[in-house]
Amino acid sequence: MPGSTRHTPARVRRRRRRAALATAGTLTIALTGCAGWGAGGGGGGANSIDVLMVNNPQMVDLQRLTADNFTKETNIRVNFTVLPENDVRDKISQEFSSQSGQYDVASLSNFEIPIYAKAKWIAPMDEYIAADPAFDQDDILGPMTESLSSEGKVYGQPFYGESSFLMYRKDVLAAKGITMPEKPTWQQVADIAAQVDGAEPGMKGICLRGQPGWGQLFAPLTTVVNTFGGTWFEEDWTPKVNAPEFTQAVQFYVDLVRKHGENGAPQAGFTECLNNLVQGNVAMWYDATSAAGTLEADDSPTKGKFGYAPAPVVKTDSSGWLYAWAWSIQQASTKKDNAWKFISWASGKEYEQLVGEKLGWTRVPAGKRASTYENPAYLEVASAFAEPTRSAIEAADPTNPGVQPRPAIGIQFVDIPEFPDLGTQVSQDVSSAIAGQTTVKEALDKGQDLAEDVAERYQKRSEQ
Repeated sequence: MPGSTRHTPARVRRRRRRAALATAGTLTIALTGCAGWGAGGGGGGANSIDVLMVNNPQMVDLQRLTADNFTKETNIRVNFTVLPENDVRDKISQEFSSQSGQYDVASLSNFEIPIYAKAKWIAPMDEYIAADPAFDQDDILGPMTESLSSEGKVYGQPFYGESSFLMYRKDVLAAKGITMPEKPTWQQVADIAAQVDGAEPGMKGICLRGQPGWGQLFAPLTTVVNTFGGTWFEEDWTPKVNAPEFTQAVQFYVDLVRKHGENGAPQAGFTECLNNLVQGNVAMWYDATSAAGTLEADDSPTKGKFGYAPAPVVKTDSSGWLYAWAWSIQQASTKKDNAWKFISWASGKEYEQLVGEKLGWTRVPAGKRASTYENPAYLEVASAFAEPTRSAIEAADPTNPGVQPRPAIGIQFVDIPEFPDLGTQVSQDVSSAIAGQTTVKEALDKGQDLAEDVAERYQKRSEQ
């Protein structure tokens, strides 16, 4: 029940949380120690590779195109294991931590890759990049390469990527005599949300995620925290979850979504906000650049009515996040040469051309190469959002997203293994604040206790 721990002494609450975190860590170790969990992979002979990947639509397209194109050209057979996101993350963690070599390639995000690189679970790609100039690493957008690297070496190649920006109904704002600033601040966005709230029957001013989850609510909210001057941890791992700047940002976000946000906000994630904007239930939405393709699709009832502005700011020059699904090679793989050939094809310019010609340019896995945004065929279908997307990705700074130095890379997350648990637990209380069941102060005070437990580990390591 919300507020049920209010009168429990802080030291008791912290002991309980430490025990819960320790139990979670033990469970993770137990799970990741199970080498070779699940079926698939590991077969096919020397001239084949095994790929473990998420079942996103772009990945499924890749699976369909591989045999008639990559295999036909290289004679390398690719055995795919394709799973939903939560399942594939679990299986990749188990497989790569055990280093059984069952899979040669896996789809990882820019959250996992630096962590896996430090653990030596994945192989650096620099020698392959140097020997394969046709791949053209310089064409990969700089922030993508940076976020998929560790200690100066590249460990992943993006398949597709995204940042975040503000999407809004041009016609609704115009009817109110409102012009969206070229580089809006969060206060300007809040003022516009108030003015367009109710502009059409049943329409709310803005949609912002309220669904709990480190990758749901805290994806947009951490970018708000960054630009308000807050941070999860300072450079020396001092936790700042209930600091004034963090609190101000969360209070602003909660107030905005409670006053002018979508119906059912505490349960609304990416999909719910996307549907709200497409169906005309909200006038604005701050979220992933990848959503624009759906907004501008031929079957969208509001196609052509949207404008796109940079992620709103307060104290920073930019505030958009950075995310990619990328390819990495397991360190234990005995087929690294063939693995690189597959990756260089799947993340290459020719593959994008193939998708555009075979499946249509709206299905190109974009957001990773500069050349994509110079391709006339792609721009013909993506002209409304192509340049705002590229600008958002290029402006993202995963090593310096706020006003102070950070102890770990990451914009909408802190790139440490403990963050998914920390972020999700804090998000549950912030979502309760959006629902009016607790206060922001209570939520962040509890979050500070959790962050202190995480910080303690890293501070002890730095002292050793």
